[in-house]
Amino acid sequence: MSERQKMISGLPYSPGDPELQADQAAAKQWMARYNASMASSPTDRRDLLRQRMGEVGEGAVIRPPFHCDYGYNIRLGRDVFLNFNCVILDVCEVDIGDQTQIGPGVQILAADHPRDPEQRAQGIEFGKPIVIGRNVWIGGGALILPGVTIGDDAVIGAGAVVTRDVPAGATAMGNPARVKEA
Repeated sequence: MSERQKMISGLPYSPGDPELQADQAAAKQWMARYNASMASSPTDRRDLLRQRMGEVGEGAVIRPPFHCDYGYNIRLGRDVFLNFNCVILDVCEVDIGDQTQIGPGVQILAADHPRDPEQRAQGIEFGKPIVIGRNVWIGGGALILPGVTIGDDAVIGAGAVVTRDVPAGATAMGNPARVKEA
């Protein structure tokens, strides 16, 4: 199994692998083009997104600047909107459902590191997929941590640090984010 296959599967992998380094270099070149496209039409920017992302639904918009690790592990549903300055660390799949809106400065972090200091010292990394349902609103500056699933129609408050799953229709806020009781 290649280091790329291990990474995408969420298994421990070596980020210094030549194939992964080449993938990151290609992503950096793509980000330079994409982040220079602010004045381009939404259609032209969507075409750029389709060059790098795993899937881009009709009407999906990411306002530059935008940063990611690879891009090819990101799936954007129909009419997804990411505001300025979002970061997606996509070492494994990040799936964002139709009509989800994401505020400025949100970080979606599928990348993780071993808790064991010896493994960390070896440079080993891994990831956990993130799933964000349809029609979710994520407020500015929120952090979505590895392995989290956010259900359809949920609301994540600005600045929230989401460390665990959020059920469909729930509102979660705070650090760590907690579901608001009705």
